[in-house]
Amino acid sequence: MAASFSSGGNESSQEIFPSNSSYYLSLSETHAQLLRNRIFPLHSDSGICSLLPSDSFKYLTWHRVEQHDIQGSQLRCPRVREGPPEEELLLRHEENTLSPQGRVPEKIKWKTWLQENWEDCTNLNLSFQDLGDPYQVENFKRILRRLIRVKTLWLVDNSLVDLSAIRLPSCRILIMNKNHLTSFKQLPKIPQIQHLSLAENHIETLTGLSSLHCTPLESLVLKRNPCEFHQNYRKR
Repeated sequence: MAASFSSGGNESSQEIFPSNSSYYLSLSETHAQLLRNRIFPLHSDSGICSLLPSDSFKYLTWHRVEQHDIQGSQLRCPRVREGPPEEELLLRHEENTLSPQGRVPEKIKWKTWLQENWEDCTNLNLSFQDLGDPYQVENFKRILRRLIRVKTLWLVDNSLVDLSAIRLPSCRILIMNKNHLTSFKQLPKIPQIQHLSLAENHIETLTGLSSLHCTPLESLVLKRNPCEFHQNYRKR
């Protein structure tokens, strides 16, 4: 899980990272214990034969890593996709880094909901999420539905096909390069959009472009889409 911290939330960096050295000590001890107690595959996702500290967390979303209070609005590029189910891990001969869980208590669900804090995000990068399975896409869409205040949103290289059921009421800048869109009809509802980038998708026609006429759109990027080769493309 690679994520850098930003000023997306109201808290300062000092508030995000406690100055108490015992905080870092407990984190390092927890991580060392994980490494001692887990059996890892010979090769990591990075292709490096030697084990990396991050290997123990490769299937975890950030809010499932223990001993932190970071909210979604404080992350620049959080990992939000879920890891494979237990059955698939067994087929891969891999071990999950979390102990098997039964039914998740409602209290834990509510805590996770508050920790995600998507409603307060105004600038968010959810790119490169590797959404290869249907259950990952559904969780991704669940988060998008909560982005009621986001103004700048990056959704690059997520294998997205259809977001027509999603509404982003405050979004002014939307970057959806390198996805699998084939039509403007598959875009989310973006009534306030000003800058829209759809480079390197699979948009073949300009059908549905009229849906953007009632928006304050100022720029539209369609580089490396098949529709670039249509007659009167520039004029339309």
